[in-house]
Amino acid sequence: MLLFFTLGLLIHFVFFASIFDIYFTSPLVHGMTPQFTPLPPPARRLVLFVADGLRADALYELDENGNSRAPFIRNIIMHEGSWGISHTRVPTESRPGHVALIAGFYEDVSAVAKGWKENPVEFDSLFNESKYTWSWGSPDILPMFAKGASGDHVYTYSYDAKREDFGAQDATKLDTWVFDNVKDFFHHARNNQSLFSKINEEKIVFFLHLLGIDTNGHAHRPSSRDYKHNIKKVDDGVKEIVSMFNHFYGNDGKTTFIFTSDHGMTDWGSHGAGHPSETLTPLVTWGAGIKYPQRVSAQQFDDAFLKEWRLENWKRLDVNQADIAPLMTSLIGVPFPLNSVGILPVDYLNNTDLFKAESMFTNAVQILEQFKVKMTQKKEVTLPFLFTPFKLLSDSKQFNILRKARSYIKHRKFDEVVSLCKELIHLALKGLSYYHTYDRFFLGVNVVIGFVGWISYASLLIIKSHSNLIKGVSKEVKKPSHLLPCSFVAIGILVAFFLLIQACPWTYYVYGLLPLPIWYAVLREFQVIQDLVVSVLTYPLSHFVGYLLAFTLGIEVLVLSFFYRYMLTAGLTAFAAWPFLTRLWTRAKMTSLSWTFFSLLLAVFPLMPVVGRKPDISLVMGAGLLVLLLSLCVVTSLMKRKDSFIKEELLVHLLQVLSTVLSMYVVYSTQSSLLRKQGLPLMNQIISWATLASSLVVPLLSSPVLFQRLFSILLSLMSTYLLLSTGYEALFPLVLSCLMFVWINIEQETLQQSGVCCKQKLTSIQFSYNTDITQFRQLYLDDIRRAFFLVFFLVTAFFGTGNIASINSFDLASVYCFLTVFSPFMMGALMMWKILIPFVLVMCAFEAVQLTTQLSSKSLFLIVLVISDIMALHFFFLVKDYGSWLDIGTRKLPSEK
Repeated sequence: MLLFFTLGLLIHFVFFASIFDIYFTSPLVHGMTPQFTPLPPPARRLVLFVADGLRADALYELDENGNSRAPFIRNIIMHEGSWGISHTRVPTESRPGHVALIAGFYEDVSAVAKGWKENPVEFDSLFNESKYTWSWGSPDILPMFAKGASGDHVYTYSYDAKREDFGAQDATKLDTWVFDNVKDFFHHARNNQSLFSKINEEKIVFFLHLLGIDTNGHAHRPSSRDYKHNIKKVDDGVKEIVSMFNHFYGNDGKTTFIFTSDHGMTDWGSHGAGHPSETLTPLVTWGAGIKYPQRVSAQQFDDAFLKEWRLENWKRLDVNQADIAPLMTSLIGVPFPLNSVGILPVDYLNNTDLFKAESMFTNAVQILEQFKVKMTQKKEVTLPFLFTPFKLLSDSKQFNILRKARSYIKHRKFDEVVSLCKELIHLALKGLSYYHTYDRFFLGVNVVIGFVGWISYASLLIIKSHSNLIKGVSKEVKKPSHLLPCSFVAIGILVAFFLLIQACPWTYYVYGLLPLPIWYAVLREFQVIQDLVVSVLTYPLSHFVGYLLAFTLGIEVLVLSFFYRYMLTAGLTAFAAWPFLTRLWTRAKMTSLSWTFFSLLLAVFPLMPVVGRKPDISLVMGAGLLVLLLSLCVVTSLMKRKDSFIKEELLVHLLQVLSTVLSMYVVYSTQSSLLRKQGLPLMNQIISWATLASSLVVPLLSSPVLFQRLFSILLSLMSTYLLLSTGYEALFPLVLSCLMFVWINIEQETLQQSGVCCKQKLTSIQFSYNTDITQFRQLYLDDIRRAFFLVFFLVTAFFGTGNIASINSFDLASVYCFLTVFSPFMMGALMMWKILIPFVLVMCAFEAVQLTTQLSSKSLFLIVLVISDIMALHFFFLVKDYGSWLDIGTRKLPSEK
């Protein structure tokens, strides 16, 4: 059995790792030649303002009095520059947003295994290609571009990370710090000859990262006065910086200004997914090389924003976020970032048609270079007769398009050049995707074959060792043939030789060879398979088809519940009707009614909005009061049994009740303190961390009697869960625990009804009691239902109040009782523990079910494993490597998830 579990761990590790190897490898390539426009650029320097977390509508719309929140920026739109909407791609997070702006490519999906603080692969950027870059802002963003730069020409100035405090008095101080430090920098430059000469060079960049708006959005929501006031502060700061630049450089007209945002924000203060409020960001440009405002009588867009913002008479030029990188490079005349996939928005340029055509041609050649490198890499490791090139962009077609473009430039047909280069770019990008996913089918087939073999082997082991299904069917034991192992060895040698001559990575050998020993193990159990077929044929066909359909339907409901939370409601509603479809109703009416009531009550939660969108502390307080009331009832009941409830146990329960009261106090006082902008009180923070730590220890001090231990676990975990709650979700573990307690009781009734074993009192069963292995029974068909219930309850625990595929589904306010200073890993860990608490409650209940039903945990584990693996196989075909981490985690994001 040890060999089986070792093999199982290895297979699951390989299967999990294969997802990253097949779907989440970096698309970036290296070895391209830098490309730049061979004409003088219009600007010597560029100033990039990025207002982190700024929504397009928040900047462009007028307030209730008809005034702009950003009068300086609006004046630029109407009198000095060009504007539009920058369409970001998901995930709408700060790192991928800034990479798209400054390096020109979208999220590197291999970052899923690296955390979001830095890119997993080195990349080229506008800053790297510039002569000098000076940047001011957040310590989470600036080092990312300095780290990847060649040389020491990228300078960063960051404030201390502790300033990023969501409970701080005024988050606008983050932006004020940036503006003040830029002013001090230029003041110092007047007295420093070396610095003065550097900032008077050409091809230089100044980057101002403004985090205050994002911080205020998370802490107070975008509809708050704080968020809107921060926009006004940023507008005033930008006005001062622009004035200072013009004065410092003597209004030489060689400075380009770009104002944009990395991502937007939802109404409930989060970002990361694909809602328009997250993906639509402002873009305002003015200065050297930028077109002046263009008055128009009508514009055609799919939205009604122009009328809402009263900008219908000023031409709107929308771009994709990555297009801003080539725009900036062409303005100051540096090479396009090597990994950029942005398409130059020529409509923003105020220059000659020749300059636009040459810039567009350079853009096309730069992206074509990436395509050529990717194709060469793939061609070198593939046998010539197996290599299938990207037919839409053959070598001859590349040559013809480039030759035709050069001919058009020579004959001054500049519009045709732009169109032709855009066509070439689109083909090159398709080709990049083609070669990036070239081996995906081959690897996927190998992994699926191996995993199907594993599921088959696990199923055969259950039938052979843990059930009575084939007992007595076969009487002859045949000797294994030597032909089978020899055949598999021969196949293994052929597969290894095929991979060797193609110089494949070592992981390809794992995926190609691992299925062989698995299927060998399956085919060695041929006698079991034969006996199983004989046994199934003796079973009534209608019963067999019915059970098979029920099992298939159950699996599909579980899979769909990852995409549509309301499927959990459908499943729980079906659970509520289960006692009435069996004889349980006649045997245990009260237990059946309790099961139905709590199933329907729990079914309400998946229909609610995901956590954080509508915070309500009164519901958290209500949940705490219910816990206290339940504690009072239970303790009173236990005290009546003097023989089983001693003073030490009473002390433990009173300590847990006190912990719950303190949690309620901390939640209420912290909320009040943050509303007054006084930050997180130190005493509250100490109590919160102490409660979290004690919740892991105190249950071990309680009585080992099953009911008392389960109740102690609930009390301890609820005190922590209250601290991590912002609304209705505080009630979720309480309702879930009640259903789990009824589940334990109802499983005893089912066993007694079937005559498998006698009903035991919960007060007589102890968690510490070691059941004799001879008391364990064999599996019955009904045990598959028990295993299915466990998997369903686990999924409900994970998805009942949100979506674990993305932390964006939860509100950062959940952790404010523990910390308010921005710390992504600590905050993520706390929110993950919040998600795991219901999971722990379900697993404890399942352990109790296993004890009370006298069933081997190994047997139930194997059934759960098979169910989970069938689900995993479903998800393998549904994996996508684009979109937000929420999209990637669940394949797609329904509008009402």
